[in-house]
Amino acid sequence: MSAPLLFLFVLIYFVILLGVAKITGKNSNNMSFFIGNKNSHWMLVAFGMIGTSLSGVTFVSVPGAVGKDSFHYLQITIGYVIGYFAIAYVLLPIYYKLNLTSIYHYLEQRLGFNAYKTGASFFVLSRTLGATARLYLVVKILQVFILDNMGVPFWATTLVILIMILLYTYEGGVKTIVWTDTLQTSGMLLGLIICSIYILNNMHFSFADGLNAMHVKGLSSVFNTDVNSKTFFLKQIIGGAFITLTMTGLDQEMMQKNISVKTLKDAQKNMVTIGFTMLLVISLFLYLGGLIHLYAGQNNIQASGDDLFPTLALFHMPPYISIIFILALISALFPSADGAITALTSSFCIDLLGMQRNIEWDEAKKKKIRQRVHLCFAFLFFIMVLVFKWIDNKSIIDLLLKIASYTYGPLLGLFAFGILTKRRLQDKWSFLPCFIAPLLCLALDYMQPFLFGNFRIGQELLIINGLITFIGLWLISSPNTEKS
Repeated sequence: MSAPLLFLFVLIYFVILLGVAKITGKNSNNMSFFIGNKNSHWMLVAFGMIGTSLSGVTFVSVPGAVGKDSFHYLQITIGYVIGYFAIAYVLLPIYYKLNLTSIYHYLEQRLGFNAYKTGASFFVLSRTLGATARLYLVVKILQVFILDNMGVPFWATTLVILIMILLYTYEGGVKTIVWTDTLQTSGMLLGLIICSIYILNNMHFSFADGLNAMHVKGLSSVFNTDVNSKTFFLKQIIGGAFITLTMTGLDQEMMQKNISVKTLKDAQKNMVTIGFTMLLVISLFLYLGGLIHLYAGQNNIQASGDDLFPTLALFHMPPYISIIFILALISALFPSADGAITALTSSFCIDLLGMQRNIEWDEAKKKKIRQRVHLCFAFLFFIMVLVFKWIDNKSIIDLLLKIASYTYGPLLGLFAFGILTKRRLQDKWSFLPCFIAPLLCLALDYMQPFLFGNFRIGQELLIINGLITFIGLWLISSPNTEKS
């Protein structure tokens, strides 16, 4: 199918998004931008958060990695379910009890002002790196498979996509995103199902036949029992639980949507529902990954990793599959980018600028500052996507998990120290353990071959990072002598 025609469908999809944004963004104010006026329905939020949690990385990288790692990613997903339960019944009661707009206000109330600023800063760093890596993957696919053929440079593609995102998030924020994410999650899941059905029909397989063929090719192994491997099943399950606990439960973008739900009980339903839905959806993505590897092998198509699915969908399948793939990819792109820019704007305004504290700023001035911050983050995203293009990592999902291990560890340590201990922190020094821990983990990761031989640390690096932070905070704290 021609590149201009595919691009036309992208534009039509975007016009639909703008229409939804216009309807849902009416009479928006700062509170509707930040937390949707706490009036979002839990089922709507749960469904939309699936798209945010998955993103274009899941849509492309998870199926593409099956050839290398079989179904081992399902081990991490089992851990996700455990993590979602921990969020629902440990973190959410705290957030709702304190009626938080930013979840990092908990750190201020429990540990102090500097701990609060440190936690918010690590969120800004973490989400900026993670969201721009996801955005880069999708922009790269659109560029290579569509826009290069139209003579459009990479930087222009990135700029246009970010302008699109700005146009529908600029006013409504979370109030709009709850609805647009629902639309986009639907598009992504529809693409997953249709592409799977097409390949099954083309290869004359039933669902069970496909699974049997994957088993014969060694593509469907779930559990890795090699203790030395990074993908050893216990490492992956435990790591997956902590990844969810941090990247969802301690992440303002994800919790911003969740605390927009009216009641704690509904928010908990949201989390538990997402956990089991993610297990099902990622299982389907892995199944699709097995199918595309079988299809590629049958047709002698030489592509692998993140390039495999786009290559098949756009060059070796009928035009309607190409259209569905592109629309599903765009549907996967926008929820991860729009929510990130909105959450980063919220956290920067509330946590780092202290917008809610400043009584001298009226509502109009706050809105003006918030919009400027929103624009600045969009520009930062533009720069970071160009940086990722320069780095050009081959597997974005591996890169994302590595980023999470370094940047979410301090957040894990801060919240764990606040929740699990009663000690009083020397707040002025709270930033030190949070900056030292990732550096020690970086050195540990680099020295693994010399320290452990064949043994490899995998996702548990995040836990080690959090533990080092926790120990550091303990060392600069003292027993709380105040009577409760």
